[in-house]
Amino acid sequence: MNLRTVLFHFIFLFGFACGSGDESQTSQPVDQPPNVIYVLADDLGIGDVNTFNPEGKILTPHLDRMAAQGMKFTDAHTTSGVCTPTRYGILTGRYNWRSPLKQGVLTGKDPALIPNSRTTVASLLQNQGYHTAFIGKWHLGWNWTLKPGVDNSGTGWNEGDFEAIDFSGPVTNNPNDLGFDYAYGHPSSLDIAPYVYVENGRVTAVPDTVTVNDGKYSWWRKGPTGSDFDHYDVTPNFFRRSSQYIKERAQSGKPFFLYLALPSPHTPILPEPAWQDKSGLNPYADFVMMVDDYMGQLLNTLQEAGIEDNTLVIFTSDNGCAPAAKIEELVAKSHYPSYIYRGHKADIYEGGHRVPFIARWPHKIAAGSVNDQLVCTTDLMATLADLSGYQLQSNEGEDSYSMLPLFNADADNGSHRESVIHHSMNGSFAIRKGDWKLIMAPGSGGWSYPRPEDPVSETLPQIQLYNLAQDPGEENNLQDQHTEVVAELKSLLTKYILEGRSTPGPKQQNDPIDFEWKQISFIE
Repeated sequence: MNLRTVLFHFIFLFGFACGSGDESQTSQPVDQPPNVIYVLADDLGIGDVNTFNPEGKILTPHLDRMAAQGMKFTDAHTTSGVCTPTRYGILTGRYNWRSPLKQGVLTGKDPALIPNSRTTVASLLQNQGYHTAFIGKWHLGWNWTLKPGVDNSGTGWNEGDFEAIDFSGPVTNNPNDLGFDYAYGHPSSLDIAPYVYVENGRVTAVPDTVTVNDGKYSWWRKGPTGSDFDHYDVTPNFFRRSSQYIKERAQSGKPFFLYLALPSPHTPILPEPAWQDKSGLNPYADFVMMVDDYMGQLLNTLQEAGIEDNTLVIFTSDNGCAPAAKIEELVAKSHYPSYIYRGHKADIYEGGHRVPFIARWPHKIAAGSVNDQLVCTTDLMATLADLSGYQLQSNEGEDSYSMLPLFNADADNGSHRESVIHHSMNGSFAIRKGDWKLIMAPGSGGWSYPRPEDPVSETLPQIQLYNLAQDPGEENNLQDQHTEVVAELKSLLTKYILEGRSTPGPKQQNDPIDFEWKQISFIE
């Protein structure tokens, strides 16, 4: 631990705590590292949480309470408009497009995206004395045992693509190999086969049937399914297991890190019977309310276990709301999943990557505080490194900035980070600095109009520039009026790409090392 870190921890743990005027916090030992719980919702829009959208029609009292007890971040972003890339960034502190995955998402049979040699938030904390656990949706690939001599060329999108997998064999390059002491989850989204649980590198029930659902909201692709895998019970199951894990670790006296990656409210949209029709909107809204209620139960578990005061809980989403939620139905009833922002999941527009983000840490984060600084989900690694007293190496967390100083709402923290780079489903880039956002594509780069394949995209300006302070809906393209801003942001984006990092430090290599960044049109 360097001198700066030592001084910061002294100020944070003593000065910050004492300065809040709450006598009850003196019962917490200042040298006890906090537990950390990171809850990642799936396809939840910023406008779907009431505290971020006061005019929203979905009731989320428990997340609202969490924000009232902690800090909400109004300008928080994922690294991508879709699942896999964002999850890569969260666990590595590195932009997803630096990895071999330059666009799209993985399937349930793709090999591991994160090499075992790369530091993750889990391996970092594991080395700092934490017990670490993953529960939920993985969607970052792992390596199945394969049957010899069986064709394995299928991509994983179709039912017949899994014949080569020996589900009775070990699963390698799994979460345990990336620093998680305990790992329990399924390989991909709940609408992408195979539908099995893997616990510490072993399938819990070898698939003995094939399931499919073609409901309007509840659909999933046809594929092999384990006997213990009930689509309707996956989200409740993950919350039950997380609560049990919390109770067990509370008795250990050792700090823990829990990464709870929810498969909801992503499709299939499966609210429990008690929540069906509760919203008065549609099943997606019912599902969001169910997730909110389970979050309330999780927070209650912390309180009952007696570790609430020494646990940092972060709640966010991996990208914006998906069209599968039937956004048009919600809008018809005056609910806007992306709030005042344009677009939705998969897009380069704000609705694709601006997400709800709440941090609660009693007595360390002032209740009811609001932070308007630009933050990114890659920032988890540097935050936890700072929190645990670890000095990141030059090839770790290349795009991660510590949020720890931001948790002190009274501190003059200046600018948290210079900029954030956004990425869409089809690999389009954008960069945000201050009020300005430069998009290096003519349309959404995703699923909203104008899509990359829409003929109109060929007639539009090939770049877009928006002032989000004046135009949060990204309606007025100013690229021809502020050429100096375009040049500045384009230069900064190019610099960050070619240097392999956006944090201070020596130049790093992107993956794979032979990838030609000149394939990207704006790099000369």
